[in-house]
Amino acid sequence: MRAEPKADAFLHPFIGTDEFLYGLKRWILNLKSATPNELAGMPHVKARMRAVRQFRHKSKRLSTLDIANYPERYNVTVIPDRPFVVIPKVSSERREYLPIGWLAPPVIPSDLVFVLLDATLWHFGILTSAMHMAWLRQIGGRLKSDYRYSISLVYNTFPWPEADERERRRIEALAQAVIDARAQFPGATLAALYDPDLMKSALRRAHAALDRAVDRLYRPAPFASERERAEHLFALYERQSAPALAAMQPAAKKRKSAAARQSF
Repeated sequence: MRAEPKADAFLHPFIGTDEFLYGLKRWILNLKSATPNELAGMPHVKARMRAVRQFRHKSKRLSTLDIANYPERYNVTVIPDRPFVVIPKVSSERREYLPIGWLAPPVIPSDLVFVLLDATLWHFGILTSAMHMAWLRQIGGRLKSDYRYSISLVYNTFPWPEADERERRRIEALAQAVIDARAQFPGATLAALYDPDLMKSALRRAHAALDRAVDRLYRPAPFASERERAEHLFALYERQSAPALAAMQPAAKKRKSAAARQSF
């Protein structure tokens, strides 16, 4: 900023998993709206654009080569224009809960986090619950020993509970209580808040109340263990996916029959 004060209007916070969890600061130039005259008045920005162009031309990836002559473009195209929920792609296996939260423009998310647009407290409450964590631990991948979240494997397959309007409002109120408990410790990073050795009792109580309410959406009786939660979710998934699997069987048989005819 000392070298190029005019760049202030185009610098945005750039948030990946480490920035989101550990409060690290990183910035990115968003030059989509910059005019030629504005760019001409920023020699350091022009030099950065030139370096990006040269770097991309050396790439072997087609998607990078396609935008090599457009250094103001990103490979990551999801740039939210409204508040959004952030789900880190990787999270420590020591954490009892996946630290998710809200961010808002002008923040630009990197490809190291998942973005959930138009999310509500209902979504936040379910995704940060013990039920969803049980699913993640069983279904999600691993990076070394850390949890690796996946949209296709974890989010899209998760059996969401049914809830009426009153139950949804209850979950939303308890989800807000989790956010309020976090706010009692300003300056604390999500990594510190969800370190099991450091987690404050106010936040732990808020999560426990949310867990009980989410559990009751799945069945009246409490779950005695995470294994019970996982078994219940697998049974739900099997029932919910049965119609789709049944519909796929005739098409699979036709393909098998056609392949058999071709072999003759």
